[in-house]
Amino acid sequence: MPPLPPNHAGGAAGPSVTDKLKMGAVMGGSVGVIIGFIFGTTTIFRYGAGPNGIMRTLGQYMAGSGATFGFFMAIGSVIRTDASPAFNEAYLRASNRRPLIMARQAFRQPEQNSTK
Repeated sequence: MPPLPPNHAGGAAGPSVTDKLKMGAVMGGSVGVIIGFIFGTTTIFRYGAGPNGIMRTLGQYMAGSGATFGFFMAIGSVIRTDASPAFNEAYLRASNRRPLIMARQAFRQPEQNSTK
């Protein structure tokens, strides 16, 4: 679904690009922290914590994964919402059209000559 135009329905403006950047970073960061917790815990169970200890090793996995996911999700959310007004207008025009696939017409059997 494309982003809403800046002045849609009643003049209310949607979230700014900065707001979308922050929202993408928070969502990606939270998913990354959860994934880092899962992979970090699995790694600690398999290979041990090493010289840094359990908490520091797990924290490094969670922070690294959270930062990576957050960074890419923030960039992706900005790229996705950064559309020109021409694209938005073309989408709105295209969505108001009738469907290209029409209903199937009744199939008629060709008449056969019985004069053979």
